[in-house]
Amino acid sequence: MTDVIVPSQSIHRVSHEIKRRRLEVLRVVDLTPRMRRITLGGPELAGFVSLGTDDHVKLLFPQNAAEHAALETLVLGAGKDNGPMPEMRDYTPRRYDLNTLELDIDFVLHGDGPASTWAEQAKPGQILHIGGPRGSMIVPDIFDSYLLIGDETALPAIARRLEGLAANRRALVIVEVENGAEQQRLESAAQVDVIWVLREGGRNNLLTTVQQIEVPDGNLYAWVATESKVSRQIRRVLLDEHGLNEQFVKAVGYWRLDDSDEE
Repeated sequence: MTDVIVPSQSIHRVSHEIKRRRLEVLRVVDLTPRMRRITLGGPELAGFVSLGTDDHVKLLFPQNAAEHAALETLVLGAGKDNGPMPEMRDYTPRRYDLNTLELDIDFVLHGDGPASTWAEQAKPGQILHIGGPRGSMIVPDIFDSYLLIGDETALPAIARRLEGLAANRRALVIVEVENGAEQQRLESAAQVDVIWVLREGGRNNLLTTVQQIEVPDGNLYAWVATESKVSRQIRRVLLDEHGLNEQFVKAVGYWRLDDSDEE
């Protein structure tokens, strides 16, 4: 008799209603010199759902009066006939609480692009429109161990994943950041080993570090998110050199060298 795997026990995707929300900046906190957490809130956050640890919401950054005005009637996903479209960027919800109607978004402050520019000047009382998530890729905690790899842009998703792991899990985390001041404390009930790869004066980069690791034992899920080309290279290393099961390796590009303001 063949065992039947129900969706809740396997990796699966669910779709959500695409809804635009008008939220207010409640708090601004600097986690590190280059990472700023902005807490958004308001009554329109009611019903918000983010079931996957690497979900994305669209943040909308109007650049002129026409785009500001268009936000009042903007329907996400309506296409080019929707009128003036503001700049949009994808970000991972770091935390949300429907009891307090709060949503945390972590921004890397890198000095250019609409998201970073907005985050650098954000103050309580300002307004930010968001949309989504469109859907969630749900990875239940059914693996013995986890390999989580990325740069600063991946930290919100990595932190959410770690916080949801059971105490009998193992996780190896590899994160590339600018320098030691950018290291964050990562909380988890699981046994977690963290390798911080420092760009400033470092001999290794993310790719070479991954080539040198010893992969955790047991049934493993690997997740990679960084610059698009590097993410593809790391995926090949995991498959070709470390022999991981392709079915349980997810590698995505969170940004490109010619478009540095993604996430």
